[in-house]
Amino acid sequence: MKCPHCGYHDSRVLDSRDTNEGIRRRRQCLSCNGRFTTHEKFQQNTLFVIKKDTRREPFQKEKILTGVRKACEKRPIAEHVIGKIVDEIESELIAQGKAEVPSTTIGDMVMEQLKSLDHIAYIRFASVYRDFADITRLKQEVDSLAGASVSETSPSQQLPLLPETVVNAITKTGGRKRR
Repeated sequence: MKCPHCGYHDSRVLDSRDTNEGIRRRRQCLSCNGRFTTHEKFQQNTLFVIKKDTRREPFQKEKILTGVRKACEKRPIAEHVIGKIVDEIESELIAQGKAEVPSTTIGDMVMEQLKSLDHIAYIRFASVYRDFADITRLKQEVDSLAGASVSETSPSQQLPLLPETVVNAITKTGGRKRR
């Protein structure tokens, strides 16, 4: 750090304090004894996404947020839950420490989060992400979700299709009640 008074290249730190923006340091020049303040901010390495067509572009959290919002549209999922999912994905990508990440890795991470959150949102996202060529592939994906036991695959935040009392009444009578 150069002294703003004399331009000398070395200084000592007198005081350091954390602020919302980073770290504030009070310094003293070792040549002229002039005092000055510096503000230091942590700078993350830029993360790049490798697209399917091999293009590289900077990681944009907003793109993931938009995709997840569209998948969760008109579903009983709070906005803070969507934000938390995207934050977790971003944190996990940064923790990997790689400079470049394939877009397929990000898509798989989103699908994994949505599968445990809401099956409808998962299918919506998967239908766009996996670009199903025909209805049979989409049906296979839906069947794989429905094939597992209900208690195993039903996300905790997903609302039931029918109230439990109606389900119990139907199972006891063996079907619908006729009027």
